[in-house]
Amino acid sequence: MGRWGLDVAFVWKALLTLGLVLLYYCFSIGITFYNKWLTKSFHFPLFMTMLHLAVIFLFSALSRALVQCSSHRARVVLSWTDYLRRVAPTALATALDVGLSNWSFLYITVSLYTMTKSSAVLFILIFSLIFKLEELRAALVLVVLLIAGGLFMFTYKSTQFNVEGFALVLGASFIGGIRWTLTQMLLQKAELGLQNPIDTMFHLQPLMFLGLFPLFAIFEGLHLSTSEKIFRFQDTGLLLRVLGSLFLGGILAFGLGFSEFLLVSRTSSLTLSIAGIFKEVCTLLLAAHLLGDQISLLNWLGFALCLSGISLHVALKALHARGDGGPKPLKGLGSHPDLELLLRSSRQEEDDNEEEGEYFVAQGQQ
Repeated sequence: MGRWGLDVAFVWKALLTLGLVLLYYCFSIGITFYNKWLTKSFHFPLFMTMLHLAVIFLFSALSRALVQCSSHRARVVLSWTDYLRRVAPTALATALDVGLSNWSFLYITVSLYTMTKSSAVLFILIFSLIFKLEELRAALVLVVLLIAGGLFMFTYKSTQFNVEGFALVLGASFIGGIRWTLTQMLLQKAELGLQNPIDTMFHLQPLMFLGLFPLFAIFEGLHLSTSEKIFRFQDTGLLLRVLGSLFLGGILAFGLGFSEFLLVSRTSSLTLSIAGIFKEVCTLLLAAHLLGDQISLLNWLGFALCLSGISLHVALKALHARGDGGPKPLKGLGSHPDLELLLRSSRQEEDDNEEEGEYFVAQGQQ
């Protein structure tokens, strides 16, 4: 009976993990293809991103209110001094990363976007070394060379290569390196109380909105104000469809962060890192099949080389954590930078906020 119980528990955990991975894939892959689909007909990616930020802020504020009512614990609210001095740099870098990434969809294919964004690990490692969050090791140099070489091979003689779009997404990856380094430094300040991802999203979104607004005003403001799709609309039905499509993107963006949190809290950051690697493969296969992206054999070899570098980094992190007797959540960033924000929630608040974690999981499973 005991063995049967163990088998049932193992099967249940495996099914739960698979379900959470699929949920993460739905939101992550879905928002990538959504952004590409929407920018084909709605040529205002910065406005789209700003509306997504507003939706994320509303959902995070609602989540905070529900958790506070359920647990009867006040949520953290930073002072203006801490907010502007410590959160603003991270928010600005995050806004530029997300904004430039979405902007690039006007020019490049999903496959080139996916491959180039994978190089974010390269810049994260570089800035981690600069800020002394990582120690220089031969293995890290090998990871950098593999990712950089893979990126070169994937873009070399690509038939659908666009310089402007590639520059935008590469710039986003570069800023992403700064973003996640600053995020790590921000989360190391335990006195701020931003270990929970919902609280972090709540505090970041307003400053991200303000940080992105100047770019929007310069490059899209005038064109959007004269567009018949928004401000000079003549067809109410068209306006509602556009706003509904934009609102859907905000839901996908919030759902992505929430699904990552659920997956990490129920499994581990290593599971999410491995799932992220396979997600990139799925995205490329879907882009080639559904959108007709042209990927040559050399491009596939470059992608495989880049993934080998990312996989090596994941393996090194796993071995390092096992050698130290457990993970060190505040030391180094993972192969999928978006995961680190969520990892700290599940591990650092596991004891003090167990009721909150159970509430989030229950909500996500409904």
